[in-house]
Amino acid sequence: MQKEVLVIGELNVDILLDKIKGLPVIGQEILADEMTFTLGSSSAIFAANLASLGVGTSFCGMVGMDDFGKYIITELNTKKVCTQLISEVPQYQTGVTIILNYGQDRANVTHCGAMEHFKITDIDTNQFSQYRHLHLSSYFLQKGLQKDIVHLFKTAQEQDLTTSLDIQWDPANEWQFPYKECLPYVDLFMPNEAELLALTRTVKLADALKVLDTCSNTIVVKRGMDGALAYNKGVYTEAAPYLHTQFADAIGAGDSFNAGFISSYLQGQSLHDCLLFGNLAGAINTTAPGGTGAFSDRSSFAATAKKLFNTEI
Repeated sequence: MQKEVLVIGELNVDILLDKIKGLPVIGQEILADEMTFTLGSSSAIFAANLASLGVGTSFCGMVGMDDFGKYIITELNTKKVCTQLISEVPQYQTGVTIILNYGQDRANVTHCGAMEHFKITDIDTNQFSQYRHLHLSSYFLQKGLQKDIVHLFKTAQEQDLTTSLDIQWDPANEWQFPYKECLPYVDLFMPNEAELLALTRTVKLADALKVLDTCSNTIVVKRGMDGALAYNKGVYTEAAPYLHTQFADAIGAGDSFNAGFISSYLQGQSLHDCLLFGNLAGAINTTAPGGTGAFSDRSSFAATAKKLFNTEI
């Protein structure tokens, strides 16, 4: 498969618990009737689903030299993601996230492991020129990369790559991201609405966008059941959501939106069409457990789109 997108990011497995009988209480035990073990991490879900949509995708990250790390690499290879740039190290464990699902809400506990030790020195920036686009997710989980985030995106743009960034939620709730310095080098900044409000310390979406107006290019905001919008220098573009009744869980829905959006973006589609395809990918994601369960290849994706939404792709 042709090299098109280089994904730089965190890697972990997900253990999903469903049909949980109550809320956890310190010193007590509760039961979950269902458990799913699957590929996790925002970056890996994005990469796997982007590759499933037919986009040539490579991954650069770090795992431990353990069973979880082997599983992640095998799963990414199965999804046709090139894993040659993933480092396997013996000194750290592969990350893991325990997810407690309660309908459309969930609680996550993550052990970062190897992902927070991944540094700019583990990335061969000389290879950037082989790709068209660079994407990074989960800035706050990658402590080893944080001080070099501006350099990373600046280097990518200097080598003529388009770029996208989804910082995700900050577990520390401190939101120390140098957006004034970094976002000029990011073509597509892709937070969800809650993350954008937290980052800008605002309560209204319009105010949040105004805070970033002078330093950003295009801001793509995921709004869940309210659809999505793009904003660029005062111009809004909006797209309605795809709603359905076959909901399994929302794990990776935002990452799947990103995959759909970027796949259309690389085809030169309009912002509105990119938003629509992102919404479609996010909606289809929620029809199966975990972040990648609803994606196998583009033909099956197209069949689901036709069946659920009578939409041709």
